[in-house]
Amino acid sequence: MKPVKEPVVMNLTGRLLMILSVSRRTDVPAFYGEWFINRLRDGFVLVRNPVNPKQVSKILLSRENIDCIVFWTKNPENFMKYLGELYEYPFYFQFTLNGYGKDIEPGMPDKKKELIPLFQELSEKIGNERVIWRYDPVLISKDYSIEWHIHTFESMAEALEGYTKQAVISFLDMYRKISRRMTQEGIRRPTEEEVFQFAQRAGTSAENHGMTAVTCAEHYDLTGFGIRPGSCIDRGLVEKLIGMKISVDKDKNQRPECGCAESIDIGSYDTCPAGCLYCYAGHSREFVNQTAAQYRPEALMLCGKTDQFDKITERKAESCVITQLSFFEGSTGGQMR
Repeated sequence: MKPVKEPVVMNLTGRLLMILSVSRRTDVPAFYGEWFINRLRDGFVLVRNPVNPKQVSKILLSRENIDCIVFWTKNPENFMKYLGELYEYPFYFQFTLNGYGKDIEPGMPDKKKELIPLFQELSEKIGNERVIWRYDPVLISKDYSIEWHIHTFESMAEALEGYTKQAVISFLDMYRKISRRMTQEGIRRPTEEEVFQFAQRAGTSAENHGMTAVTCAEHYDLTGFGIRPGSCIDRGLVEKLIGMKISVDKDKNQRPECGCAESIDIGSYDTCPAGCLYCYAGHSREFVNQTAAQYRPEALMLCGKTDQFDKITERKAESCVITQLSFFEGSTGGQMR
């Protein structure tokens, strides 16, 4: 990023309101980028409550209402053309990149030929601080041993040196939705011994390639290997990007081990057509295909619409800004190279 030449002082108007998650529930940059940009242009989005489907929230998306946007993706290629429309918004990407083949991630292109170069390109455009590498999830099968993961992580860390400052590591969680599928495919979570074996090498590799290694919602203490507990919705990074301190609660809707700050997610479950075998966000491939078929780029809601029985409520968010911060460098905001 180009250095800021003059001091930047963000004023305290109380108008910066929320962190937007786009999205834990689906891959918006990969499949629904045009829809998201249309929602930004119109200034609002409708989101159905996944627990109580008749409750629909109206979320305001103007710059005055958003602290920061966190994008989650495995393949932002189709979204790259829209980066210029984000210049007003502080944002960063959680980019999941591992070495699995199409037996595990059937919807993903070749990692070495396409996704690693795409990661590098995105980093060059927006800065390496705003592209977080997720090596997620670490799973074990007859084709993917812990030794394979060690080799793959070390190889990718070398390829991504200078293109990211953080590596997020997560091990397979046997969610109820996927446990039967995982068992049928001979896939399991690493044992504690395998976790420590991987962590020892991954922590060293990350450090050698200029990255901080953190975990995502893990109960293991891996600090002895240089891997600390992390936060995907990272309060510290958000503060650095917006140039202000924020007061924000831990997200109560996530697992107890999760350290993420509270955010508002605008995605929808059962809409990601990537078909990753370990995905917890879809009931079945058939149901996902049916839901994704409802996609319309101009729709107010992702892969759906409201009816006369829905209760639509404009969701109010409180400002989380608590102090001014004046600085010369370090805040990247929404600028791009």
